[in-house]
Amino acid sequence: MEYRQLGSSGLEVSSVGLGGNVFGPPRQDLASSIATVNRALELGVNFIDTAHIYNNGHSEEFLGKALAGRRGEVILASKCHLLQLAEGESIAQRVRSHCETSLRRLDTDYLDLLQLHFPAAQAPADEILEAFAPLVQEGKVRHIGQCNYAAWRHAESLGAAQHLGLPAFITAQNQCSLLVRGAQFELLPFCQARQIGFLPYFPLAAGLLSGKYRPGEAAPPGTRGAAGSPTVKRLRTAQNESLLSSLNDFALARSRTLLELAFAWLLSQAVVSTVIAGAMSATQIEQNVAAGAWRLDADDQQALDGLLNPSTPDWQAEPDLASFR
Repeated sequence: MEYRQLGSSGLEVSSVGLGGNVFGPPRQDLASSIATVNRALELGVNFIDTAHIYNNGHSEEFLGKALAGRRGEVILASKCHLLQLAEGESIAQRVRSHCETSLRRLDTDYLDLLQLHFPAAQAPADEILEAFAPLVQEGKVRHIGQCNYAAWRHAESLGAAQHLGLPAFITAQNQCSLLVRGAQFELLPFCQARQIGFLPYFPLAAGLLSGKYRPGEAAPPGTRGAAGSPTVKRLRTAQNESLLSSLNDFALARSRTLLELAFAWLLSQAVVSTVIAGAMSATQIEQNVAAGAWRLDADDQQALDGLLNPSTPDWQAEPDLASFR
């Protein structure tokens, strides 16, 4: 396993991380979740990402049980959000409430990383940072980050943190894959310049880069596509189907799989700290870790760029909640 810097935190995280949105009903029961986490740790995975809202809190609860006695082996990240604030509820109250609930569910007294899950256009940058700061000062949170911000919003937040002398966001977690490459336009260069750790989610484009889907054919049983996922429908365009065929041929010509190529391309970006991928079983985490071992050489990178550059990637600078279904 390769380990990389998590932004400016000084923490080293495994290049392949584990996404927590698969833990809890309806996706994995407790026994399966524990088995997946145990196998991940055995393989050197040390970054686990979850969120307050994943599976109605079951993700954090299951992870708390899976990590019993092993908390020190992982860099643990969760997320809070500012959606649907109650009347009279302040931003500071919401952030603290979500953080303390996550700590209780995860059975830990600190989070290595707490991220704001979605942009909150109604909330000033300084007010958001002021809500996170006491949690850092109290030791309940070591570092803070954001998810789904456009580069300009993160830059605004950095300026506010510097002006006010508050902890700043050190990570950016956004969707990025061979089919959703819009982060390359501005966000990745911004993160590189400001030493922000980039955490790509949906690295397999909601499963389209897993190798299970075939152009022109119905989604395989048991997949997100078969369940009617709007994200899969949006991404299964004629352009992307053609690109998937070309990418698959590219991988096969090098005795690799499409899954391996998906990880290799993301890990070729120096600013990427860890690739967050969910796993429904111990076998899947083994496949993800193995896929993360391939590094593209200069010739491969040039040839791959030639395949990608003519196409315009799907991109939403600041996706809404519907983009995750």
